[in-house]
Amino acid sequence: MTAGRTLAWIAPDSPPDTFPEPVRAWRQPNGLLAAGGDLSPARLLAAYRRGIFPWFGAGEPILWWSPDPRAVIVPAEFHCSRRLARTLRTGPFEVSVDQCFGALIRSCASTRAERGTWLTPAMIAAYEELHALGFAHSVETWCDGELAGGVYGIGLGGVFFGESMVSLRPDASKVALANLVQDPGIELIDCQVPNEHLARLGSRLMPRAQFLERLAQLTATSPLHRLVPRARQAMAGVVSKGR
Repeated sequence: MTAGRTLAWIAPDSPPDTFPEPVRAWRQPNGLLAAGGDLSPARLLAAYRRGIFPWFGAGEPILWWSPDPRAVIVPAEFHCSRRLARTLRTGPFEVSVDQCFGALIRSCASTRAERGTWLTPAMIAAYEELHALGFAHSVETWCDGELAGGVYGIGLGGVFFGESMVSLRPDASKVALANLVQDPGIELIDCQVPNEHLARLGSRLMPRAQFLERLAQLTATSPLHRLVPRARQAMAGVVSKGR
């Protein structure tokens, strides 16, 4: 943590929109903004609308982040490799939306358990509550009738805030993401922080100020967005981008 600086503390009983401005986030660790508060639906939604998200481990206080720059995927820039294009055309996967949110988020947690995970029981319960309210969504991939992977996150207006993805079979999460970028209502996917896997799929860095401006534009007219699963024949737009 940055020497000589005090991290803002949010009281659990404070109004849900009690957050420092993202510009006050620390540079090291990049984006750390505040601690405390709670994981109520109202506070979580207020955070996402401001470009802030919770990320903390077991035994830690709730930590809130807004990194600069921000990793994002613009759907039109999604990179579909030749292998993924082939899987989309002929692979064994079927895709669904919001059919087993709880099972998918727990699969994300279990695959990261040995390395440590932010998906604590409290976090899982909080996102399941958001799912029940229509704000959190999952895109699942299936193979031979069994869950093979997917991606889950928060949908607000034209933005999908990706929280985690998992592949229980090769390419399963990529197929889910390829489905997600075809949703006509999504104009920006927030990946939060960069990694090599997402970069290979077309993610890029966006300055926080630009991200926040775009976020305000895309969430101004609609409180939530409902995902629509795409049939295999509707994936031609993604397949045509194969390299």
